[in-house]
Amino acid sequence: MVYSLQTGIVYGPVRSRRFGRSLGINLSPCARKLCSFDCVYCHYGATDRLTTDLSMLADELPSAELVLDVVEVALRSAEQLEVVTFSGNGEPTLHPEFPAIARGVAELVERWQPEARTVLLSNSSGLSRREVHDALAAIDLPVLKLDAGTRETFQAVNRPARGVRFEEIVDELSTLSRITLQTLLIDGEHGNTSPHELSAYFELVRWIAPVGVQLYSTDRPVAKTATRRVAVERLLEIAAQGQQRAGVPFRVYGV
Repeated sequence: MVYSLQTGIVYGPVRSRRFGRSLGINLSPCARKLCSFDCVYCHYGATDRLTTDLSMLADELPSAELVLDVVEVALRSAEQLEVVTFSGNGEPTLHPEFPAIARGVAELVERWQPEARTVLLSNSSGLSRREVHDALAAIDLPVLKLDAGTRETFQAVNRPARGVRFEEIVDELSTLSRITLQTLLIDGEHGNTSPHELSAYFELVRWIAPVGVQLYSTDRPVAKTATRRVAVERLLEIAAQGQQRAGVPFRVYGV
């Protein structure tokens, strides 16, 4: 059974395997899943509304003012945090006020949890909006998704909304500095670990030139049960190949 959606704007603190003690921020609705992707491995299940535009659904979204009020209360009352993470029930950058929220949260973290870093976990689909692109400057650690080396695998694994183009995402990623790529690998139906796919993926990573790649597989219930977890030993092999081919550090999570 897949996980239930987050029921509020903030959740946790939780122990993140990648970032440590994390306060999560959810900018998406709590009643249904709205996202620009319908990934086959999503632990929140199928996307109810597949879209890149939430401007007409503002009544389902928390306002920037409310988000910042709730986050400030949480930051003031929380014990020492390592990160404050934009994640939640869907793609955070779809929120029409994401740039203002990102900057506001950065200021609050600096005031109340100055030792913590801000993290964005994004599927990269919002990068075509210039204001989202620019807002990354307010995020200490932008972690952006790239699960495929080819358009065909991207369509099969991430199942994006109409209008989301793989080539455009890759182009946008290549213009950014100090980003980390996150890649989830799966075997089975619509897997993304074939030699051809990995070769194409390594070439894209080399071109994008991130500061590093976070590599992992599923460890939670998934939307499509025909997918299979990639063994840790295989992840380590792929990471070693990727680091050699792309010339950037790969780190495996789930070991």
